[in-house]
Amino acid sequence: MPLRFATIFRAQSAMGLREWTAWLLLALVLSLGASQIVRAQRGDEVDARPQYQPKGGMAFEQPGQNFPGSAFYYLDDTGSLERPTAAVLDSGAAGLGAGAGMVRGLVINGSPIDQGRALQCLTAAIYYEAAMEPDAGQQAVAQVVLNRVMHPSYPNTVCGVVYQGSERASGCQFTFSCDGAMARAPSPTYWARARRVAERALAGYVYRPVGTATHYHTTEVSPYWAPSLDFIGTIGAHRFYRWQGAAGRGLAFNARYLGGEPYPGPKPRAGLTLAGGVDPLDPLVLAKAYEAARLKAEADNAVVLEAQRLGRAAPSAGHGSSGSHVPAYAPDIAQRGGESAVRGSNLPDNSQVRPEYRNSGQWIRQPGT
Repeated sequence: MPLRFATIFRAQSAMGLREWTAWLLLALVLSLGASQIVRAQRGDEVDARPQYQPKGGMAFEQPGQNFPGSAFYYLDDTGSLERPTAAVLDSGAAGLGAGAGMVRGLVINGSPIDQGRALQCLTAAIYYEAAMEPDAGQQAVAQVVLNRVMHPSYPNTVCGVVYQGSERASGCQFTFSCDGAMARAPSPTYWARARRVAERALAGYVYRPVGTATHYHTTEVSPYWAPSLDFIGTIGAHRFYRWQGAAGRGLAFNARYLGGEPYPGPKPRAGLTLAGGVDPLDPLVLAKAYEAARLKAEADNAVVLEAQRLGRAAPSAGHGSSGSHVPAYAPDIAQRGGESAVRGSNLPDNSQVRPEYRNSGQWIRQPGT
């Protein structure tokens, strides 16, 4: 009898183990199915979420999506571009760039569209170049962008600087604009963080440790131009440089911001043709062009000052040691005298102004005579 009870108990135990295994497998299948559903839903949310660069421009720039005052409606309404007090116009940190010269704060005073585009472009540069870096690394990247805006060798707009060369397959100034990085949807959390840094920079904040830096690269690469520039220091994952000579001094960063921000996104792809094999965006080419322009401006200014000292008429623009820049006229105009034939003084008088009023606005008698 005891043997029979032991056999029945073993059978029940075996049956319980099989049932337990079946329930476990069923639970595993259900959990995997649920996770796939959640992932699909999250994927739909990511696809539906507004991308950094709306197709066709910002909302108020699309036909049928705007109304009077819509630019003010769609732009940031939190006062992020509110002008700061003098106490926050620089970082106050003695830093790597202390001996490299300082730059002034750049305050965006353009139209609401200019402000919105500048904020969008600078945020993109900070996010795609330094999203995972500490605040110092992001501020340094933002300062380099604004340094370029203030330098005559680069475009005079934030978007123009950020997307310079983006029409190329390679060789753009900021690699994210041409290497496909922008195909990834940005993380809302990190985008918001980059935006805060951009807002502060566009309100006039100066990150002093990078000084007059106009170039940087990650610590993982060593570009050919690095030894030809002055190394300032390493901040976060980037090494920062400034141009040697006058191009890298604070006085060179004298361009005023005039607005006119272009489309806030990469330019359409175009074939790159290098004249004589020279890349016009090469850092060393830009430095040489700046130095040549500076020396020419100083020479022209010296000629003007000398003429003023001697009491002579200063030479007109375009007439210097390099020769007169006279356009090439068609043969019939050239036969009639070329440049002298088309001067304003030789044009026919078709004016309807009465003779007694034609000298209106001119001196009756020269002062001092």
